[in-house]
Amino acid sequence: MSWSLNIGKVAGTVVRIHLTFLLFLAWIFAASYAQAGAASAWYTLAYLLLLFLCVLLHEFGHIFTARAFGVTTPYVTLLPIGGVAQLERIPEEPWQEFLIAIAGPLVNVVIAALLLTVGGATLESAATGVDRMNVPLLDRLAVVNIFLVLFNLIPAFPMDGGRVLRALLASRFGYVRATEIAAAIGQFVAFVLGFFGLMYNPILIFIAIFVYLAASSESHMVALRSVSRGVPVSHAMMTRFATLTPEAHVDEAIQTLLATSQGEFPVVDGAGKPVGLLDRAGLVRALKTLGPDARVGQAMGEVVPTVSQRTTLEQAFKVLQDTRAPAVSVVDAGGKLIGLVTSETIAEMMMLQNAMPQGLSMGPWGRRPGA
Repeated sequence: MSWSLNIGKVAGTVVRIHLTFLLFLAWIFAASYAQAGAASAWYTLAYLLLLFLCVLLHEFGHIFTARAFGVTTPYVTLLPIGGVAQLERIPEEPWQEFLIAIAGPLVNVVIAALLLTVGGATLESAATGVDRMNVPLLDRLAVVNIFLVLFNLIPAFPMDGGRVLRALLASRFGYVRATEIAAAIGQFVAFVLGFFGLMYNPILIFIAIFVYLAASSESHMVALRSVSRGVPVSHAMMTRFATLTPEAHVDEAIQTLLATSQGEFPVVDGAGKPVGLLDRAGLVRALKTLGPDARVGQAMGEVVPTVSQRTTLEQAFKVLQDTRAPAVSVVDAGGKLIGLVTSETIAEMMMLQNAMPQGLSMGPWGRRPGA
């Protein structure tokens, strides 16, 4: 995730802090200082840091459970609205996703139980409001951990309750349909949160936007994975595209940009093998900083990930997700570029698939399999 700082690594997972999280802490500290002085500001800051430590432990509950099923987690990011663990993939076995999703809230249950039984925290003093200075710190943390359990179990993506709901629905309706139902519920919850945010607390509006976008994204990504399963990559790759060479001048690339609708241009060597990629933003940047006489090789980005023409579209889509590259190059047995796969080409294939009459498939483009 961009705008994030790495602060360390725990059990192979990089822990990141988003810059908005640091700004959030600074804003809360300044507001507390202006309202009640230095003691209140430092107390509030300590409380927030402990709270987000609980959030981090919550995320590692997901991470360690996922690791038990062979799913790795490259990084986890702390945001003002909570933590986000970037799992390599979500298992499509419903019981595995159920256990991964429920593990996070269970961590908060354990933390609250330890604070109440071992730490001596009570819930009575926090009943008047956890934001009051006279409420002991451990009491506030116990109450907030209980709140995190209840809030995360709301059946809405991307919260844990939404994934628990999908896991329960998947055993009956299948993974794709279960995702559609859970995402629709998540979007409804987002509207409800947004309404209450307008009435009571503006922070709920930001949470509502996040929930709505995450639910839409999850539904879209699952649909893409479903339509790409078992389909040859050749059925969704772009075969008519302009290429550039490392020796070409930037002004030549600009002319190519103006003459086509492409956003990304593969750079190939004399043998037609991909050696890099130059997108529209990089091209404009090179024109400004290097000038029109600069070479494309000076401006191009890293080598685009490549897949064989024998690869399935599902595998190519996974490479797109894992590398976050703008495109995947499809090469033949000799390594020569023969096609490009992007999220847009997969989405177009899915749109055409959905538009076809029932009984027809994409193999290839509307022919019945075996016809």
